[in-house]
Order: sequence, then C-alpha cells, then structure tokens
Amino acid sequence: MHDIPSSTRWLGLAGLLPFLGTALGAWFAPPEWRGLALFALATYGAVILSFLGAVHWGLALNAPPAEIDAAAPRLGLGVLPALLAWAAMLLPPVPGLGLLAGGILLTAAGESLAARADLVPLPYLRLRWGLSLGAAACLLAGTAAAMQGG
Repeated sequence: MHDIPSSTRWLGLAGLLPFLGTALGAWFAPPEWRGLALFALATYGAVILSFLGAVHWGLALNAPPAEIDAAAPRLGLGVLPALLAWAAMLLPPVPGLGLLAGGILLTAAGESLAARADLVPLPYLRLRWGLSLGAAACLLAGTAAAMQGG
C-alpha cells in the first residue's frame, strides 16, 4: 500500500464510515430509526456500487490505443454495477442489501481479472479489495439486522 498516496488511502477509509455508521444503526438505533438506517445503508451502497462502475468508464475513455480491444468489457464493467445498484434499490432490505454486497465483491473480482491483463493498476486493486470487503461486511451486517428485525 506504500505506492498509494496517503490521501487516497484516507479518503477510501473515510468512505467506509457511512457503511459502518448505518450498519450499526440498523442494529442499535431505537426501533423507529432502524428502517431509516437500513434505507441509508442501501442507498449509500447503491451510490458506491455505481461509482465503482464509473471508474471503468474513465479507464476506457482514457485508454491507450493498445487497449482498444478491452473497451467493450470495460464499458460493460462500468454499466453492470449501476444496473445492480438500481435493482437492489427496488428490492426489500434483505435481498437488496445482499445484492449490493455481492455486486461490490463481483466488481472487485472483475477488476482482479482486468488487473491480470494490466488494465487496472495493482495499487488500486489492493485498496479496492480492502474497501470492498469492509463495505460488503457492513452490507451483510445490515442484511442480518433486517432478518432479525433490527
């Protein structure tokens, strides 16, 4: 992680705070606030999942000519997370939060495949896996809270 600027690391970690706060709220907030905590968790998860897809549009649009064959898969990886996020927001909390967790992890897995072809920088990938695991854990904690009734 030494090749990642410290501001990138800190901003990435700060991005986990809404996940953590809303997941904790889903478990420990007064009952009348737990539904809002679950909704806030799902909404933030959907925004972040869409953001992760947008990274790949940026990579595709800025790709050197040698990477032209990767344009379609990159654009696909850019669109799929937003579609998953939208679908998750149409679902009740338990399947919706699970879909968001799975989408975040699947996006990181797709990025791992892209990194093998030198299409994603390795420092980004290392940071992404750590952040993805943290985000997915919070989304799954919210899923468990919703299953328990908070």
